[in-house]
Amino acid sequence: MILTAYTDGASRGNPGQSGIGVVFFNNKEEIVAQLSEYIGEATNNVAEYTAVIRALEKGLELGGVEISLFTDSELLAKQINGEYAVRNEGLIPLYKQVINLKGEFDKFKVTHVPREKNKIADGLANQAIDNHKK
Repeated sequence: MILTAYTDGASRGNPGQSGIGVVFFNNKEEIVAQLSEYIGEATNNVAEYTAVIRALEKGLELGGVEISLFTDSELLAKQINGEYAVRNEGLIPLYKQVINLKGEFDKFKVTHVPREKNKIADGLANQAIDNHKK
């Protein structure tokens, strides 16, 4: 299966209460799965990486062989694409996990998109935080 996933991580406080959101589309642009998960206290960058990790894990569960990820985190996209080094000690293990997981796919691509093109994933990430507070 060829998948497209939009990912987002949200942190209220940075670090603060955090959540992740992921929406998956098939090659017919139909939504095939969504994730909205509270991850506890984290920085925004940790939340962004966690969203990508969950997207890759779920993509494999869905039977994905190719995956294109879209994120509004330019830093994350450039780090995964090798344009920027990962210097933050807390992000290095998450980065390594992403690199290992992306190797499970025949094709993998991550692209930075403007925030306004990532509204569904953003809504899911914020929903996770809101639902946790109830």
